Amino acid sequence: MSEDNDAVELDDDAETEAVDAAVEEEADTTEEPTADAAAEGASTDAEPEAPADAESAESDDAADEEEDASPFDDDVMPDDDVDLLIPVEDYLSAGVHIGTQQKTADMERFIHRVRDDGLYVLDVSLTDQRIRTAADFLANYNPEQILVTSSRQYGRFPAEKFADAIGARARTGRFIPGTLTNPDYAGYIEPDVVVVTDPIGDAQAVKEAITVGIPVIAMCDSNNQLSNVDLVIPTNNKGRRALSVVYWLLANETLDRRGADTVFALDDFEDEL
Repeated sequence: MSEDNDAVELDDDAETEAVDAAVEEEADTTEEPTADAAAEGASTDAEPEAPADAESAESDDAADEEEDASPFDDDVMPDDDVDLLIPVEDYLSAGVHIGTQQKTADMERFIHRVRDDGLYVLDVSLTDQRIRTAADFLANYNPEQILVTSSRQYGRFPAEKFADAIGARARTGRFIPGTLTNPDYAGYIEPDVVVVTDPIGDAQAVKEAITVGIPVIAMCDSNNQLSNVDLVIPTNNKGRRALSVVYWLLANETLDRRGADTVFALDDFEDEL
C-alpha cells in the first residue's frame, strides 16, 4: 500500500478510542434514572422548593432543551417502520451506527446524518439490509472457500467465531503477504470470496484478493474508500461490541440461508476483556 494509505490507517486507529467513548456515553444517556437515585442526588443544602406547578413546568422546559441540544438520540435511519433483524435499540447499544469524524464520498450514501459532536451516523436500516445481502451471497459458496480476515484487535475474536460458525477459514492479525498470491508460500490458500473487517486495516488482504480476482465483502465505516470492495456492510468497524453484533447477525443469517438449524447467541461472539 502507498504511504498515503499508511497515514490514513494511523489516523483511523487513533480515532478508535474516541468512537468507543462515544458509544459508552450514548449508552449512558439511554439509562433512565430511578426515583431512589434521583432522591439520593438531591442536595441537603438545596434552596426552598418552588411550587409544584412551577417546578414541573421548569423541569419540562429543561428536559426539552436538553433533548434538542443532545447529539445522542435514536435518529439512526430515515424510516422508523423498517423491519430489522434485531430491535433498533440493540444496534444503538452496540454503537453499530457510530461512524468516525471523517467521511468519504464513497460512504456518503450510507450516512444518515452528522451529530453535534462531529461523528457521522450510519443508516442502520442499510446496515441491516446489507447483512442480509451478504448472507445471501455467502450462502452460495462452499464454506471452506470463504476467507475471513481481521487485523484489528476488536475484530479478531468475532471474525474467528464467525469463521468457526459457518465453516469458513480465518486469518486474523497481520495478513502475511503472498497468502493469496504466492503458491510457494506454505500458508498459501485459494478462497473464492474474502470477508474483511476493515479495508484499511486489512489492506493487504484486499489488495491480494483484487489481484487474483476474488470478490471482497467489507465492513466499512464512514471513512472507508470502496474502490476495491464488491459488497459493503456499513458499520462501526472499530468498536468491540459493534463488530460482535454484525458478525453474529451475519453468521446466523448465512446459516439460515443454508437451511441450518443452528442459531448462535450474541454472547458467543463477544470476547471477554
